[in-house]
Amino acid sequence: MRISFACLLLLAATVLSQEPHILPRYQKFIDQHVNGQMSATRCTEVIRNKRISKTGSNECKEFNTFIRANTNHIKTICGSAGEPYTGGMTKSLQPFDIVVCELRNQQARHPRCEYRGQARTRRIAIACEGGGYPVHFERDIIHFDH
Repeated sequence: MRISFACLLLLAATVLSQEPHILPRYQKFIDQHVNGQMSATRCTEVIRNKRISKTGSNECKEFNTFIRANTNHIKTICGSAGEPYTGGMTKSLQPFDIVVCELRNQQARHPRCEYRGQARTRRIAIACEGGGYPVHFERDIIHFDH
């Protein structure tokens, strides 16, 4: 077991050392979009505490989506649990519980952003890099089975 874990760590370190730009983007993805305990009533609090805003500014994001799952489950979308999607994205084969937070007070600036949350179950589209690291949340997808 220890040897397997050590090999996994070595493999991850090798991949990330070959593409050093992936680790910060993967960490930002986790910080902004992964929260297994998220609820629709906590959008304002969580976004404020994490200082989530439009990239490079203190403007409030119009929307931010949190995936209610652990990082390992989300990473599988970049492999066997995903399929190609529009624009080079990867779409999950299975739905995820998500919370979509929508800005209520337009033109506000951080830290005065106020959000309304809505819980949903949707397939999701993400960007993957470096052999299986999610680095961007694109959108949730309404999927109807026939």
